[in-house]
This record gives sequence, C-alpha cells and structure tokens, in this order.
Amino acid sequence: MPPDTATQTRALSAEELKELEEKFDPELRFRNLGQALTILSGLLLFLLSCYHFYTAGFGLPRTATHRGIHMATTLFLVFVSFSAFGRRDTKPGILAPFGLPLADWILGIAGAVAALYVPWIYEQLAFRVGNPTTLDLVMGTTLIVTLLEGVRRSMGWPLPVIAILFMAYAYFGQSMPGILVHPGASWPVIVNHLYLTSQGIYGTALGVIATYVFHFVLFGVLATRIGLGQLFIDVASALTGRFAGGPAKVSVVSSALLGSISGSSIANTVTTGALTIPAMVRVGYQRHFAAAVEAASSTGGQITPPVMGAVAFLMIDYLGLPLTTILLAAIVPAFMHFFGVLLQVHLEARRLGLRGLTKEELPNAMKVIREGWLSVVPLLLLIAMLMSGRTPFLAAFWAIVSCIAVLVIQSVMKHGLLDGLKDAAVGVFEGFVMGAKQSLSVTAAAALVGIVIGVVTLTGVGFKIAYMVTGLATGWATDVSSMLSVLPFEVMSVASLTLLFTLIMTAIVCILMGCGIPTTANYIIMVAVAAPILGLLGVEPIVAHFFVFYYGVLADVTPPVALAAYAASGIAGANAFKAGNTAFRLSMGKALVPFVFVFSPALLLVTPEFTVPAFILAAGGAMLGIFALSAAISNWMLAPLYAWERALLVIAALLLIAPALVPTIIGCAILAIPFLRQVAARRRPATA
Repeated sequence: MPPDTATQTRALSAEELKELEEKFDPELRFRNLGQALTILSGLLLFLLSCYHFYTAGFGLPRTATHRGIHMATTLFLVFVSFSAFGRRDTKPGILAPFGLPLADWILGIAGAVAALYVPWIYEQLAFRVGNPTTLDLVMGTTLIVTLLEGVRRSMGWPLPVIAILFMAYAYFGQSMPGILVHPGASWPVIVNHLYLTSQGIYGTALGVIATYVFHFVLFGVLATRIGLGQLFIDVASALTGRFAGGPAKVSVVSSALLGSISGSSIANTVTTGALTIPAMVRVGYQRHFAAAVEAASSTGGQITPPVMGAVAFLMIDYLGLPLTTILLAAIVPAFMHFFGVLLQVHLEARRLGLRGLTKEELPNAMKVIREGWLSVVPLLLLIAMLMSGRTPFLAAFWAIVSCIAVLVIQSVMKHGLLDGLKDAAVGVFEGFVMGAKQSLSVTAAAALVGIVIGVVTLTGVGFKIAYMVTGLATGWATDVSSMLSVLPFEVMSVASLTLLFTLIMTAIVCILMGCGIPTTANYIIMVAVAAPILGLLGVEPIVAHFFVFYYGVLADVTPPVALAAYAASGIAGANAFKAGNTAFRLSMGKALVPFVFVFSPALLLVTPEFTVPAFILAAGGAMLGIFALSAAISNWMLAPLYAWERALLVIAALLLIAPALVPTIIGCAILAIPFLRQVAARRRPATA
C-alpha cells in the first residue's frame, strides 16, 4: 500500500473498483465464462429471478419444493460461477466441456439432484424419517459434500471448517471432555437429521433466504440501476458537503441512505468510497482516516432499516414478530452508530481546521431532487407497504414492479418509445441476472449454516455452552463484587456483573466468528449458541438477537480481518491495518449501544420496559456517552484536551451509558468539568 504521506489521489476507474470489490469480497469473485456458458448461466439466473418474482406476487409452492428448487438451481450455478482454485479461465476440451471443468459439471449436477431429492420423496418422508434408506444416505452425503465445496469456493474456508467441526462433534460425542460429552451419533443419524428433517439444511435459514432475502437483493440491484444510489450520494453531498470536513460527512450520510437498500458493507464502501474518499483526502484528512470513515459508515448499512441485509427477515422466523416491530427496534441503535461516526468526523475536522466543499464542488439540491425524484418512488412504496403490515415478499414484489416501471419511463424519456423499451428490457434482464448472481453465495452459506444449527439441535450443545459461560461469568462477578464491597455504596449487583461479563464474552466470540464468515451466517450461528446464554440471564429474545447481530457486523471493521476497511484502504492508498484500527475506533457507538439496550431495553422502543422517561434516560445518556468518548478519542472538544480531561471523559462516558439515573447524573457532572474548562479556554483569547 502507498504510504499516507502520498500527495496524489487518483480516482479509480470502474474496472479498478470492480477488481477491488472482488479482491475483498469473495462472494463476487465470479469465473470468466465462455460465450456458451455465459448464455446458459445468464438464462438460469434470469429464470431463477423470474421464479422468485412470480412466487412473491402470486404465492409460494409447498415449502420443501420451494426450498429445493431454489437450492438446486443455486448450487448448480455456484459451481458454474466460482472456480475451485481461483483460476478464472479454462480452455474448452474433453475434461472441460464448454470451458467448465468436468469435475464442476459433476459436482453441480450432483448437488442439484441431491437438493431436489427431498421434495421428490417428500410424501414418503413421514413414513421413514429416522430410518433412512441407502439412497437417502447417498443423496444426503452428496448434498453435504457439495455444499461444503460450494461455500468454500464462494466464501472461503472458515464456514466449511466450522460446519465440519460441528459434524465431528456430533459423531465423536463420546470422546468429548467434561460437560460437552454426549452419546454420539452415527453417520446415518447425522444425515437423517441434517437432510431429511426441517432442523438442518432445509431449515429456517434457507427458507428465509428463498422466501424473503432473494427478493430484497433483487430490489436493491434494480433500485441502484434506476439511479437511487447515485441520488442518495448527491442529496447527501448537497445537504452536508459545505460543512467543516464536508466530504467525510457526505460519506456518513450517503452510506446511511445507501444502506437502506443494500446490506453489503464492501459494496457500500466501494460505491460511495469511490467519490468520497478522494474528496476527503483532498480537503486534508489523512488517507487512513478517510478510508476508516467510509468503512465505518458503510458497515452501518447492515443495521439500517428497512433491509438490514438478511437479518431482519431471519428475525421474523426466529422471534415470531412482525417485520414492522423489528424495523422499529432497529431505528434508534442505527441512528446511534451514524451519530457516533458523524461526531468523530466533525471533531477531527475541527481539530485539523478542515474546510467544507465549495459551492462549485457541490450538486444543487433542488436540481438533484427534480431530476431524480422518480427513483425514490419504489423505496417509498416498499416502506409504505411494510409499515402497513403487508408480507415482506409482497411488498418486495410491488417494489420490484415499480422499479421496472421507473426504468421503462426513464428509458423511454431518454431514447424514445421503441429504443427506450428495448433499453429497459435489457436493463431488466441484466438486473434480474445480477440480482440472482449476488444471492448465490448467501444461499449456499445459509444451507450450510443449517448443518451447524442441526448439530446444535441434535446434541444440545447450545445449552451446554450456555451453562459453561454463565458459570464462568458468575465466578468472575462474585470475585469482583467482593473486591468492590469495600466501597460505601453498591456499584453493581452480582447479577448485573454476571450479565456484563457474559455480554463481554459473547461480544468477543461474535467478533471472532465474524472475522471469517459473513454477517448473516454469523448471526444464525450465534443465535443458536449465544442467544441461549443471554436467555438464561433473563435477557429478552429480541434484545439478545440484536446484541449478537450488532457485534457480528462490527467484525467488518475489526482487524485483522476488517474487509470493509481493507477495501476502503485500497481506494485511499492507505495502510490497511491502520485504516482498520481507525474504523474500529470510529465504530465505538456501535460497540457501546448494544450494552445500553441490554441493560435498558427501552432503547429498542418495542420492549415491555419501554416508557418515555426510560427511553429519554437511555437515549440521552447514550448520546452524551458517545459524545464524551468521541471527544476523548479525537483529543478535541471545543479546543485541545489535556490528558486528565480525556481520562475524565472516558469515565463520564462509561457512567453515562449506564441505564440508571444516578450514574447518568454523576456522568453529566464529570462531563461538565472538561466542557466548562474548554468554554473558558475558547473565550480567553477573545477577552484578552
């Protein structure tokens, strides 16, 4: 990487940005195909999107059939689209018909047949679940093997390794130590549970991807094609670009807006970073800081309603709550994340004395809205239908229909009737192909995660881990409580300390898991393993789910595998590790807020504990705490800070995020000390 002291910032070309996105996002490392395979895969991808578009509007077939069709088509296309060892081109020959290696043809077809086998024998399963035939075992083993290889190709080794370890745990249960021991399961029992029941591969994770997520991925692709993403960037530039450090604020606001239609941290980073990172460097931000701002902002897209990646729709099934409840719960925590990043960006700009963008460098807000308002209609329609209580897939259906209508109108206005209709047809075809293509890896991962969930339900390991963690946390809490007993007042009860230590351990595991696997897969696994831990301590299910979700997302900016930060550093020409560390620092709001809403669930708006006073106390304390911590980290409030002031601000931040009145009052009092000193320091030169 070029050093931060480099003086030139060259805007990367579209091809360079695409290469950068593929470099850091294995889900987009598609194989270069010859003409025949391009036509075949394009047709299959288009038909897959058409199938889901139709079922969203006109009804789903039987559950097993729907999931089988989706997985069979996806698994075949994974072996067509992703090469085994990173080589993009294969010459046609006897061992590579149409340029695709013979092994890939075999794996793709075998995986598709095995995926369709369960729907084919579905009527017979009721009579032989628990007593699989030899053919059942062959098909189940085939699907497991092809899934492992398909996910390895499309996402890398971490998730397949985790799945293999879980299956090994199920098989060698009698050899496990201590509380982890269990009777063990034979391979037929394992295959039966993972393949022939709804507790494994064909479980909730795959169902949610096939029923909800695919449609929203398709909507996001089409919304970007009609110019909604560019409109968000232009509106953010017009609104915030003129203020101090303007390009960084544009990055935060545009990433928040773009995140409402896209759940990919890396895609958001590259899309908005191509414009904002060079502008940030141009006005005076250091390169690693510019990269970190874009990465921290872009990861917020996964927690931003209404799409939230795939997790919002998984929560529907796991929690049995309507989507409107989940989206409402996500609003305040998402705001806190962007508030924290924006605050640090502002303080850094003030510390460095950075300018905003000039009027000539900014788009005209009215002109942008006047020319692009039509592209907002599909998003408004989607939100309105979701808030009215319509099913998510029906809302997505009409949002996709409106995207197509807008695309037709835009094309006809630009090219005339006939040429416009042709251009719109090409745009719809390409959008349907790309939407299906972007869903391949997430479908394969969801099916493979079903193996992990299946082992958890087969062996009961989730509750065993929960017992171990809570026992360890209780021991630590008792020791710390004894040490604090010398104080004249109780700082925290043993129960609160136990919960705190459990949350810290859970957060660390979520981040470590997220370093190697995507957010959706991380969330599914942690819900199976970590949510029972928090449940034992009385944490409400929706709160526990949001906690593990937020810390899984944080992995995208947590070194050593901070993929979003590394992609941004590629655009900025910055040191990748330095950018990752800074992005993690900028994401402190996202790291603090989950602890706040666990101890004060009122912050999520939808819990029984919600009251207006409780919400004001929790939200106000969290915002002040984020401000205090941001000032301490940035070494700036209204003027440079002394070391003792920064220490006081850290103490104040910890007290302010505690969801109780007394710590909040004490935190405000401590915060006032450096603040008043700063006010006096600013006034002194003016009165001298």
